[in-house]
Amino acid sequence: MYSTSHVNLPQDAREELIDMLNTVLANAVDLHWQVKQAHWNIRGTHFYSRHLLFDEVAKHARKHADAYAERAGALGGYAQGTIRLASNNSQLPEYDLQAVDGESHIRALVERVGRYAASVRDGITKSDEVNDPVTADILTQTLGETEEDLWFLESHLNGDARVGVTVPPRGSPRRGRVAEDITQATT
Repeated sequence: MYSTSHVNLPQDAREELIDMLNTVLANAVDLHWQVKQAHWNIRGTHFYSRHLLFDEVAKHARKHADAYAERAGALGGYAQGTIRLASNNSQLPEYDLQAVDGESHIRALVERVGRYAASVRDGITKSDEVNDPVTADILTQTLGETEEDLWFLESHLNGDARVGVTVPPRGSPRRGRVAEDITQATT
């Protein structure tokens, strides 16, 4: 820990926050490269849309890592963000190298993004406990983006969006609107 931070928090609180930030930093770096693994190796149905989705999720994790590292520095800490440090400190399981088809990649990523989101949520709780609204805000922002990524990934596991949709009978004023809604939802 550096002694140059004048952030108005007790040193023990800053140390606890820096440790937590280095954990979510490791998780974010690991997640970024695991998502890139899926991005590079996706095959099969919906290849292009999933390839692009995975790239967006990876970009988000990379952006989050930068925010965590910079906040650790602002608190007087040392960001531990090399790939080797992330590998040693990440809480995420190793990527399933048997995943080749789209469904396997999606399932692997849903599990990892879900665990990452849980670690960020834990960080928000810790930030609140030591009365650091700035760190809590950074984590809250990244959690919102992460949970949206999780939703996008999980949506690929729910099959055809039209299943269970009831279309009103012919002549109903809602029929045209429902058909339009279904078309927009599946495109």
